[in-house]
Amino acid sequence: MSGLPENVKIREVGPRDGFQNEPEVIDTEDKIRLINLLSATGLKCMEVTSFVRPDVIPQLADGPQVLAGIERREGVSYSVLIPNLKGLEKALEYREYFDEASFFLSASETHNMKNVNRSVEDSLSGLEQTVPLAIEAGLGCVGIIATSFGCPYEGVVPQEKVFALAERLRAAGCSEVGFGDTTGMANPLQVRGFFREAFARLDGVELTAHFHDTRGQGLANVLAALEEGISSFESSFGELGGCPVPPGATGNVASEDVVSMIGEMGIETGVDLKKLIAASAEAQSVLGRPLGSHVLRAGPVDWHPSR
Repeated sequence: MSGLPENVKIREVGPRDGFQNEPEVIDTEDKIRLINLLSATGLKCMEVTSFVRPDVIPQLADGPQVLAGIERREGVSYSVLIPNLKGLEKALEYREYFDEASFFLSASETHNMKNVNRSVEDSLSGLEQTVPLAIEAGLGCVGIIATSFGCPYEGVVPQEKVFALAERLRAAGCSEVGFGDTTGMANPLQVRGFFREAFARLDGVELTAHFHDTRGQGLANVLAALEEGISSFESSFGELGGCPVPPGATGNVASEDVVSMIGEMGIETGVDLKKLIAASAEAQSVLGRPLGSHVLRAGPVDWHPSR
C-alpha cells in the first residue's frame, strides 16, 4: 500500500451526470443552489452541465442559465460536457462561465449507437476535429471513454480498442483521458491490470477513473485504481447518475463515499466531507427520495449526533 498517491483530485459530475438521469426536470434555481453548495466544499473540479440537444436531454436544457447563475469560486475549475462540434459552438457562446470541456464516446459500437446514434469511428473523427477548436478557445480538454470495462450489450470490450481510442484522443489534444465503467461491470482485478497497462501505453496524459456502483463494487474498484497510481477520479454526490441507455444502470460511486474512504486512508483530497454530505442531504431533500450514498446515511466515522 506504500505506493498510494498522497493527493487525489475529485471531479464532481453530479450536476451533469446526476441531474440528467432524473425522471423530472430539477428547477434551475435548485441546480444553482446545489452547485454553489458543492463549490464551497473544497472540490477543485466540477462538471456542471452539458450542451446536448434539449429535446434529447430536457433535464439539462437550462445549461446556459445554470452556468450564468452559479457563484464562480476561485480555485474551482468548472466544466461542461460537449458531444460534438455543434455542441461546442453553442457552448462557446457562454465561454466566460466555464474552464474545461469534456468530450465523450463509447468504446462499444452498440452502446455508442444507442447513446448518440453514431459509430465509434464517426464519433471519434468528429472529436478529432472539435477538440483542437476547444483548445484554441483556451479550454482544458478531457476525453471520456464510456464502457471502457465492459458493455451491457456486447460484453467484454477489448482493452486494446480502449487504449487505441485513448491514444487518438491524446493526439487530438486532450490533456486528460477518463475511463468510464458506465454500467458497473468492472472488478478490482480487471481494474488493476487495466491501469497498469494504461500507464505503460499513455504517457503525457492524465488518467482518470470513473466508476459506477451498479453491482456494489465501486469503492473496491476505486481502491484498485489507487493501488495502481491513479490519482484522479470522477464521482457524483449522493450517488446520483447512471446511464440512460441500458436498464438497471444505477448511479456513480458517491463522492462522499470516495472522499470518506480515501481520507481515512490518509490521502488528501482538499474536500470538507461534512459540507459535501450536507450538499447531498440537500439534493435528497430537493428530489424527495433517499439517495444511495453510504456516508450520507451513516455519517463519517468521526460524526456523532451529539456533536
